Amino acid sequence: MKADLPDFPWDSLADAGARARAHPDGVVNLSIGTPVDPVPDVIQEALTGAAWIPGYPTTHGTPALREAAAGALARRHGVLVAPEAVLPTIGSKELVAWLPTLLGVGAGDLVVIPPLAYPTYEVGARLVGADILRTDSTVAAGPARPALVWVNSPSNPTGRVLPPEHLRKVVEGARSCGAVVASDECYLALDWSESPVSILHPTVSGGSHEGLLAVHSLSKTSCLAGYRAGFVTGDPTLVTQLLAIRKHAGMMVPHPVQTAMTAALSDDAHVAEQKARYAARRAILRPALEGAGFKIDYSDAGLYLWATRDEDAWTTVDWLATRGILVAPGTFYGPSGDKHVRVALTATDERIETAAQRLAA
Repeated sequence: MKADLPDFPWDSLADAGARARAHPDGVVNLSIGTPVDPVPDVIQEALTGAAWIPGYPTTHGTPALREAAAGALARRHGVLVAPEAVLPTIGSKELVAWLPTLLGVGAGDLVVIPPLAYPTYEVGARLVGADILRTDSTVAAGPARPALVWVNSPSNPTGRVLPPEHLRKVVEGARSCGAVVASDECYLALDWSESPVSILHPTVSGGSHEGLLAVHSLSKTSCLAGYRAGFVTGDPTLVTQLLAIRKHAGMMVPHPVQTAMTAALSDDAHVAEQKARYAARRAILRPALEGAGFKIDYSDAGLYLWATRDEDAWTTVDWLATRGILVAPGTFYGPSGDKHVRVALTATDERIETAAQRLAA
């Protein structure tokens, strides 16, 4: 039976993309969050050093990888997890899309997602025929009891940071009705004016990871989008459940990629360098947008600027496309994004400077 899936959002950008690419000086593509900077040498060397390994990788990941992930969470985010509770994933998107299936969520169950959210949260719920509720409320309203609650801080697309007390109420409410809380923490290391915290931090979790899963990606901080490198961690019982199904389904990260991930998670210097690159681009692009009449909402952390001219989002997309700048309309992330656009910081320094010059003109 065919799943009731929405059209792939970025396909609808074809016309605007053509107009932007027609600019005499080329397009500045700020519509997607794909890295443009080289993979750090320490990671490349680890990948090539493991290229000779002929055997199947383990679904659970090597002990070295799991220990490196646990160590990185402790150093970078003050989160303590057992290495056994770490499970590598083929990037974070596949885990997001298949998590309802892996957890046994089904038709008639309720999945709660933020009002403005990464589209794959909705896709994962639709794949199993679950009902969807978009809400920022810490407790889902109405008689329905959610099976899965997604949170995302810093938010994609808005860059909003949820304070610990808000996340704590989400955890308490979910535990009271037996729901799993899945926290998409792909942008956790990219803090600007506010500092986000993990759902697994003791100020949020109360010292217990029961019912909690944190999803992490190395795409943004380590430029590993092309490697498909992520992991999930949290409640050991839930991780064991995910592992058992993923073994049967062959959802395993290639061994060279696991070795590269181990190197990335063991080295903090390249993360700091990449963050500094994004900060410098943000410092150029934000005032350029504001100077061109945009208002920037939230955008306190993460990889995007949530910008508005108080008009229909597609009108703004077209206005920027005529200047050779391609962005994503806020409607990709939910109906309430109809007057915003998401502007990514993922372009080279030269292209960011070019965008700022075009906005000034």
